[in-house]
Amino acid sequence: MSAYTVKEVCTRADIKKFITFPDELYRGCEFYVPPLHNGQEHELMHSPSLEYCTRKMWLAYDENGRVVGRICGIINPRYNEKYNVKRVRFGWFDFEDDAAIARELIDAVGRWAAGQGMDEIHGPLQYTTMGRQGMLVDGFDKLSPFSCLYNYPYYVTAMQEMGFEKECDWIQYRMPADQGVDQRMKSIAHRMLEKYKLKVADFDELKKDRNNFRRFFRTYNECFDGKVYNFVPFTDAEIEDEIDQIKMILDKRLCCVLTDQDDEIAAFGISAPSMSEPMRKAKGRMFPFGWFHILRGMRNFENIDLMLNGAAPKWQHTGISSVFHCFMADQYKACGAKWAIANPQIETNTAVNVWERYQNELWLRRRCWIRKINK
Repeated sequence: MSAYTVKEVCTRADIKKFITFPDELYRGCEFYVPPLHNGQEHELMHSPSLEYCTRKMWLAYDENGRVVGRICGIINPRYNEKYNVKRVRFGWFDFEDDAAIARELIDAVGRWAAGQGMDEIHGPLQYTTMGRQGMLVDGFDKLSPFSCLYNYPYYVTAMQEMGFEKECDWIQYRMPADQGVDQRMKSIAHRMLEKYKLKVADFDELKKDRNNFRRFFRTYNECFDGKVYNFVPFTDAEIEDEIDQIKMILDKRLCCVLTDQDDEIAAFGISAPSMSEPMRKAKGRMFPFGWFHILRGMRNFENIDLMLNGAAPKWQHTGISSVFHCFMADQYKACGAKWAIANPQIETNTAVNVWERYQNELWLRRRCWIRKINK
């Protein structure tokens, strides 16, 4: 008989326990970056993805009634239909150092998903590709970007013991942000600008009109649909939610949007100040002093996260990336940026080859695991 009991999250008190459990689990860990509690509540309870996704949450308790683990199971029918699979996702997966806890939680998701006709379980994933995804398998002694997951090394051992296998890995590079670009890239960028009359949009002007954000996310959907592993385009409601989440943190000194002669978005590069240290100081709370650390962090450009880079379909493989790389390299120098961490990219995606042009080091590796559901 198991020493642990798994119960579904049903009450407001349960939700609070679910959200705050990692605070205790990672207490004293210098590499863990806690997300804001209210942001987690929004994602779990009010995400527009719940218009089509089904999800359940569970907590694991020990014999003394103490919370020792958590998990969320998600069925995304848009994903399953697009890729012709019957999969359940698991996310918000955390547990103390006992593989038996992980097994009980995974089994709870599996039993529920089997009853819904699913035959595979994979993760950690959230509703969309903008969510935190991928279990850390290399880089446990490094501070993760705020938008990414952190976990202890024993998570990996537990997954292997449960029979999970690698579905895919995301990799992230770290590089000097002020190293600039080589002359060849500058020459390509100059020819692209002259030949196609490309323009660097005024980012502050773009931010004034919400429709420009909508255009951006429609272009984002077009950029990655069919080209990024497991990608599912955002719905209109998800786009509106993402706009609300990101519009305040974007700064023109770290962003570049290129438009063509028809004023359509041709390509983009979006970066942001690293919020890892400010979020660690905030400890998951905006008040009483979390807002102060976050505000200060938004003004500190020494360390930056490279969030999104892409080109509209008709501009892909044309060399247009050289234009925003050159522009942003100059911007990084001007604002005093020292270090940059690239966003997670599937290791099989040829887009990761762009970082070979720069001095870099492989910084973090994350994994999506997959297994047949035990029935």
